[in-house]
Amino acid sequence: MRPELVPCALVLLTACATAPGSTKPPAMASTPAATAGPRTAVPADDSLNAVLWTQRALEHDLVFAAIYRAAGEKLAAALADPTWDALPPGERDGPFDQLPPAVIVDLDETVLDNAPYQALLVRTGDEYAEPSWAEWCRQEAASVLPGALEFARGAVERGVTLFYISNRTVALGPATLANLRKTGFPVTGDHTFLGLGTVVEGCQTTGSEKGCRRRLVGRGHRVLMQFGDQLGDFVDVTLNTPAGREQSLAPYTKWIGERWWVLPNPTYGSWEPAVFGNDWKLSRDHRRQLKIDALRVN
Repeated sequence: MRPELVPCALVLLTACATAPGSTKPPAMASTPAATAGPRTAVPADDSLNAVLWTQRALEHDLVFAAIYRAAGEKLAAALADPTWDALPPGERDGPFDQLPPAVIVDLDETVLDNAPYQALLVRTGDEYAEPSWAEWCRQEAASVLPGALEFARGAVERGVTLFYISNRTVALGPATLANLRKTGFPVTGDHTFLGLGTVVEGCQTTGSEKGCRRRLVGRGHRVLMQFGDQLGDFVDVTLNTPAGREQSLAPYTKWIGERWWVLPNPTYGSWEPAVFGNDWKLSRDHRRQLKIDALRVN
């Protein structure tokens, strides 16, 4: 279902010189755009610029490549230090210094690029919905984000196991693993995909939190690094408000850029509902107004 995203507008700019000494503005040349009559109003969409930046900005690719390159350079030090562990202490069930090494990565907007799905929502005016998202995942069409594949392959060559902890549901596991293999990601076994709904003995999951799944990885591995585009990819957020999110991160700020590697994702995330009370039942206009109210102007 991956749509072909074709540029939808062509802007023609015609420069007209003004005669020396003239005080009149230059006349505009007649173009098809100028004579076609008024354009249909384009509905506002909060995701337009975010998706456009994700797909078209070279800066997006440079940031991803730089983060993964820096992580690769840190990997040797992480492997050499038996006290190096990237799990929050509360998710550790016992000693880890003798365990084999692993890296935990989120999938969507961390190693796999789902911007075409987001672009389709902008084009159609729709919002995220489970059926359309599942349909996209089953197409196995997500591409690789810059730097991710090189890091993953380099880690595996050093004896590191990659675990993919995702909030794609366990039912989407076969399609997701197929997508990963198509794009060349190392998958050492189907058990390395831990989707939403994974049962972890002795651990109770709340909502889509990943803490139990991280704990499961930690029972058999020393986790060297974690990668994600959401705060919840690294630590469970007790209260999803701006203040609550800061509080959840506070003990681990020194881990950023060493044990925890955060990728940019302006298109969606728990940061958005945090400013409108996590109430998705509000109308789009109401949500937009609350987001505008949250902007800082001084």
